[in-house]
Amino acid sequence: MTVKLTAAERAIERTASSYRRVSAKERTKVESILERSRKNRNINIRLTEATLEGLKRRSEEEGLPYQTLIASILHKYVTDRLVDQDAVARSLKALRSAR
Repeated sequence: MTVKLTAAERAIERTASSYRRVSAKERTKVESILERSRKNRNINIRLTEATLEGLKRRSEEEGLPYQTLIASILHKYVTDRLVDQDAVARSLKALRSAR
């Protein structure tokens, strides 16, 4: 039986010799992180109709399902990667005026 590999799989095979072994401790740590990331939990949340409609509108603009957009926003918030555009604009303005 012949198995057809995807481009990504072929790329992995071409570069396999450059990979390095990791210790059992490192492997356990990585596997633990992956396992936690695979676990999804369902939650219920109450939103105003206007908020939900806004999220749905933005999700269409982004080309994402609205629940995926909500999950992405929450993930960015808890990992300190959610950016307040107004704060960034104020910071840039302050930096420019300081020159």
